[in-house]
Amino acid sequence: MTTREILVEANGVKAQAALAGTQKKNAALLAMAEELVCSSGEILAANSEDVEAARGKISEVMTDRLRLDKKRIEAMAEGIRQVAALPDPVGVVLDTVVRPSGIVVNKISVPLGVVAIIYESRPNVTSDAAALCVKSGNACVLRIGREAYNSAKAIVAAMRRGLGRAGLAPELVSLVEDTSRQSSADIMTATGLVDLLIPRGGAGLINACVQNAKVPCIQTGTGICHVYVDGAADEDMALNIIENAKTSRPSVCNAMEVCLVHADVAESFLPKLWERLVKGRKVNPVLLKLDERAYSVLGGRENCVPAGGGDFDTEFLDYIMAVKVVSSLQEAVEHIAVHSTAHSDCIITNDEAAAEYFVGNVDSAAVYVNASTRFTDGGEFGLGCEMGISTQKLHARGPMGLKELTTYKYVVRGNGQIRK
Repeated sequence: MTTREILVEANGVKAQAALAGTQKKNAALLAMAEELVCSSGEILAANSEDVEAARGKISEVMTDRLRLDKKRIEAMAEGIRQVAALPDPVGVVLDTVVRPSGIVVNKISVPLGVVAIIYESRPNVTSDAAALCVKSGNACVLRIGREAYNSAKAIVAAMRRGLGRAGLAPELVSLVEDTSRQSSADIMTATGLVDLLIPRGGAGLINACVQNAKVPCIQTGTGICHVYVDGAADEDMALNIIENAKTSRPSVCNAMEVCLVHADVAESFLPKLWERLVKGRKVNPVLLKLDERAYSVLGGRENCVPAGGGDFDTEFLDYIMAVKVVSSLQEAVEHIAVHSTAHSDCIITNDEAAAEYFVGNVDSAAVYVNASTRFTDGGEFGLGCEMGISTQKLHARGPMGLKELTTYKYVVRGNGQIRK
């Protein structure tokens, strides 16, 4: 099918999703999760094809995003089950006003309609997006990068079997067959067929959607995430948080990319940071790109190089981190304001006044005090899973869950009133 035909088909069944009751949607989600697990063999075989085809073409870090195993498939299924357990966001009375005329105005949450997601080589996004759309009463159209197409095709086939078993149209979850750039362009310009477009991926994909989309588009952000080590930081805590934020999974958008260190502690802290991230790691030591002041402390050591002009504006998505020494908390906040992508930024400090200043002055979707930026995630925030991390302010910000996939309408009831 062409991309347009798939979008037309999704529009033909979206009312079924919107009108489905909570019980039916939950039954469909549980069936989708069950089919995923039962289809593990086919999904893993398809994923092996994708991984083998990508060998030598993408980095090992990006290959890790692509690769599936039984544990990851079970985690995908568990994410769907968690969405099923969440409250239904549809039909909620958000506000009620009784006017002097006697009319009763109810503001009620309703589905968006057809939600399209363009995303890169992360097969788990396939099930997250589908689950959130089904629970929020939307039809879902997925367009994945060619590197992960076989994996997504097998995942979607399993979920569609689950939808059919539960008595809902399998077409509520669709995968675009064309993996060329044309299909992305077709979605971006499908006015009247796409109610919301969500891009998930690198800066190139997101910018292309924001600049070219004629349909409503949410800007999910690249993650140039900062951790600032304050002069009043617990250094052991800082090392633990930075190691987790940088190395636990560097290919994801909530991984830190920049470390800012207060000058008062730079001489003591930076050698410890090098010990933890470079010398202490036999596998995947981190490459530290250092500003002039940081290089004066660590220069000459293994994996320590001077920072280039664009290093503080780069989402590395790898075992690479830019490091800068700042003279004050205010300078750290000013640096973040210029270089952050407003995704997730953190301060490590035992000074409550410094923490409050940071929280009040850093304008990011998630602002942390003494915790890893890796928590910026729908599951970790109690949303079950997420559609993406929005770095804009309308209509959603931060991890997008069920509520962010609804809009509202006004239902007005009267008993014959006319406006005078």
